[in-house]
Amino acid sequence: TGLLVVENCSLDDIVTFSKGATTNLEAGSVTLNLTEGDALTVRDSLYALFLKSANEVANGLAEKVSGSVPAFAEKMNARAAELGCKNTHFVNPNGLNNDQHYTTPYDMALIARAAFANEILRKIDSTTSYKIPATKKVASERTITMGHKMFYTTDSRYYPGIIGGKTGYTSKAGNTLVTGVDKNGIRLIAVIMKS
Repeated sequence: TGLLVVENCSLDDIVTFSKGATTNLEAGSVTLNLTEGDALTVRDSLYALFLKSANEVANGLAEKVSGSVPAFAEKMNARAAELGCKNTHFVNPNGLNNDQHYTTPYDMALIARAAFANEILRKIDSTTSYKIPATKKVASERTITMGHKMFYTTDSRYYPGIIGGKTGYTSKAGNTLVTGVDKNGIRLIAVIMKS
C-alpha cells in the first residue's frame, strides 16, 4: 500500500477520508479514530499507516490513489505481479481478514525489497515517533509511536542495521513481521507469518 502511494502521490497531497474508508473495518481493528471528512496529508497518512497500522488510513490512501478500495486492490495485484509475486492476491489495502486476500513469505519479501529500495518509505518506516495533527475526534496534536521493537536501542530486541519493517496481526494471519537489515554490505529481508 505504502509503495503504491509514494509511486502515485505527492507527500503534500491531501487525503479526505470518506464514510466508507472510516467505517468498513472489522471489529477490533487498529485505527487513528478518524471520521468522515477528516483530512490529512499523504505524508501524515503514511506515518499513521506504518507506525500505527491505522486501517482506515489504508482505506483512505487507497481511495486517494484509485478512487475506491477495489480499484486500488487491482492496482496492488498488478504491481505485485510486476515485482514477481506468484501466490498473492489482494482485496484490500490493510490486510484485514478476507478469504480472497492472501500472500506468501516469499512474495512479501519481494514487495518489501521494492519498498526498502524507496528512500521515502525507508525514512517513514524507520521513524519511531511522529506528531499527527488534530482531527475531528481528537482535538489536539498527538504523537504516535512505532510498534516494531527492533528499532529501539533501549529494547532487548533492538537489531543494529535495521532499515525498515512492519509488524502485523489478524485473527487469521496471527502475528506477522517483515523486516529489512543492512549488514556488512548485504541487505537481508526476513518475513515471519502465522507466529
